[in-house]
Amino acid sequence: MHALEEIRRKESEIDIDFRPVIDMFALLENSSYMENKEQKGDEMDASSILDKDWKGLVQQASQVQDGLFVQQSAFKKDLIQKVNFLVDDVTTFRADFVENGPGVPGIEPKVALYRLKMFQEEYYIRERKFNSYNGGEILFGLPNQQYPELEETRQQIELFDKLYNLYSKVKDTLSRWKDIQWTEIIEEIKNMTEQIEQFSKDCAKLPGILKSWTAYKEMKQEIDDMIEILPMVEGLAKDSIRNRHWDEIIEITKEDIPYQEENFNFDQLMQAPLLKFKDDIDDVSERADKELKLEKSLHNDVILYWEDAELEIKMWKGIDSPCILGGNIQDIQEKLEEHMMLLNQFNAVRHVKPFKPLVVEKMTLISDVSDTVERWLKVQTLWTNLVSVFTSGDIAKQMPIESKMFKKINAQWLKIMERAAETKNVIKVCTNDLLRNSLGGLQDGLEICQKKLDNYLEAKKMIFPRFYFCSNDDLLKILSVGSDPNMV
Repeated sequence: MHALEEIRRKESEIDIDFRPVIDMFALLENSSYMENKEQKGDEMDASSILDKDWKGLVQQASQVQDGLFVQQSAFKKDLIQKVNFLVDDVTTFRADFVENGPGVPGIEPKVALYRLKMFQEEYYIRERKFNSYNGGEILFGLPNQQYPELEETRQQIELFDKLYNLYSKVKDTLSRWKDIQWTEIIEEIKNMTEQIEQFSKDCAKLPGILKSWTAYKEMKQEIDDMIEILPMVEGLAKDSIRNRHWDEIIEITKEDIPYQEENFNFDQLMQAPLLKFKDDIDDVSERADKELKLEKSLHNDVILYWEDAELEIKMWKGIDSPCILGGNIQDIQEKLEEHMMLLNQFNAVRHVKPFKPLVVEKMTLISDVSDTVERWLKVQTLWTNLVSVFTSGDIAKQMPIESKMFKKINAQWLKIMERAAETKNVIKVCTNDLLRNSLGGLQDGLEICQKKLDNYLEAKKMIFPRFYFCSNDDLLKILSVGSDPNMV
C-alpha cells in the first residue's frame, strides 16, 4: 500500500521531468547532430527502455490497485480489527509498565535497568504496529487512531533511558577500572579523572524529575566518591610513597592492602575505606612529599658533597713535602657551618622522623669534622710560627731542649700532613685516628715550645730594653742571626 501511494505521488513528477527528455531524443534522432551513430543508437535505446519500464510499472501498479480494490473491504475490516486489538494491547501494556516497569518505587537499579531493556523491546514492537496501521488508515481514509498511553510510555522510556544509559556507562567504567594494575595507575589517572568529571557533568544535565530515583542517587554518590578518591589514589601512586607509608595507611584503615603483591590493582586498594580516613591519608601523602624533598636535599646537598670534598695540602717556605692546609680550607669551613645549620633545620621539622638517625649521625660527623679542622688550623698556626725558629739559626742552639722537642713534633706533623695529602677526602682525613689522636699532643707540645720561646724573648728584652720596641717577629729575626753582625 505504501508502494502504491509512492508511485501515485511520483507519477506526475516523472511525467513532467521525463517527457522533455523523450522529446529531445526524438528531435535528435531526426537530425544529423550526433555523428557517432553507435553512441546515438545506445542512448536512444536507453531512453526508450526507461520510458517503457516506467509505463510498465505504472500499469502494474494500476493492476495491483484494481486487485486491491476488490479486496479492500476485507483489508479494511482486518485493519480495523488489528487497530482495536492494538488499542486494548496498549492499555494492557501501559498497565504492565506502570505496575512492573523500571519506574516502580523501591526496586534496585540493576533490576530497573533489566526491566527498562525488556519494556523497550516491547514498546518497539507496538510502535512498528502503530506506524503500519497508521499508514493503512491513511490509505483507506480512516481516522487516525490515537494511543496516548503509548505516547506517555514512550516519553517515560526515553526519560528512563537517559538515566539508565548513564548509569550503565558509569557502572561499566568503574568495573573496568577495577582491573587496572597499580603499576599502570599513574598513566591512567589523568584519563580516569577526566572521565569521572565528564560523568559528573552528564549527571548534572539529567532532568530534575530523575534526581529522586534510587539509581540516580546511587550513581551520583559513586561519582562524587570517586571524584574525592582519585586525587588520593594519585597521591598514593607518587614516587614519594614508600613501604612505611603503606604500612601506616594499613594501620589507619585497618585493611590489609596487598601493596607488595606483583598483581596489586585498583580494586584491591578500593576495598579499604579510603574516604572514611581521607584527612589522615592526605596527611600521609603530603608528608611523604616533604620527606622525599628532605631526603633528596640531605643526600644531594650534604652527603654527596662530602663524598667528593677534598683538602688542598701545600708546600711551604722551602719544605719539600706537603705541610700546610691550602687555600680552600676557608671554603670547607664555610660549608661545614652551612651544612650544620641545614642539618639542624632538618632535625627540627616534623617529617624528619624516618631520617632522624641519619640526620643525627651526619650532625655528629659534621660537628666532629668542624672541631677537628678548627684544632688542626690552631696547631698549624703554632707550627708555622715555630718551625723556622727551632729548625735553624742561633735560637735553636740557645734552646737545645726545646729544639729537640720541636723536632719530634715536626716529624709527627709532616707525617700527618703527608698522610692527609695522600687521602685528600675531608671526611676520611678528619675522621682518621692518627690525626685526631695526634692533634691534642701536638698542640700541647707546640704551646710549651711557644711559652718557652716567649720566656726566652722576655729575658732578652730585660737584658737589652730597646728590644721592647721590636715586635716578637722582628726580634726573632734579629736573634736568629745574632752571630752575624751584618745580617743584624
